[in-house]
Amino acid sequence: MTSIGTTLSFVWLTMAICSLAQPADDQSPPVLDTSGQPLETGVEYYILPGITDVAGGLTLVNRNGIRCPFYVGQEPLASAEPNGTSVIFTPYTSGETIIRESRDLSVQFQASTICIQSTAWRVGEEDPETGRRFIVTAGDKSYFRIDNNGGVYNFSWCPTESCPNCARPRCGSAGILIEDDKRLLALDGPAFPFVFTRA
Repeated sequence: MTSIGTTLSFVWLTMAICSLAQPADDQSPPVLDTSGQPLETGVEYYILPGITDVAGGLTLVNRNGIRCPFYVGQEPLASAEPNGTSVIFTPYTSGETIIRESRDLSVQFQASTICIQSTAWRVGEEDPETGRRFIVTAGDKSYFRIDNNGGVYNFSWCPTESCPNCARPRCGSAGILIEDDKRLLALDGPAFPFVFTRA
């Protein structure tokens, strides 16, 4: 009996050490703004390009003359509002106050529109011409992720926390698709780099 007790104690000790050695999901590195501070939930930020001289920050954009819903896109360089429209990030896991890398979160523009619809981001239907999925507002929000890419950040869509029992989704990175001189955020292409600055 003593050897069984010793064996069980060893097994429990090994399991405890292994679980401590693996970082918890909530200890993923924080996403940092341009001043080096962690992004916080409930605080407004501008999403700016991580490369210069291409366009302004992300904002609400009309596509093909369609008034509603609005799409997520970039302000032109010559815009009067080059920073775009501020957003608030909300972690999927309630109670978290810091935005962390590669964790599910929602994004919502802090603006009202003529559409009288939500300004939260969601994955739209696949565009038949490009095969890409635009990021739109209105309707049920989607949960995105912010991934670190060497000091700049990329958005991706691959819900795991928010939908652990879903069939494997068609994950995708968010990049910029130019259509009729408008720069629109869309999945399923090269990832575009962004940085964040407090509004």
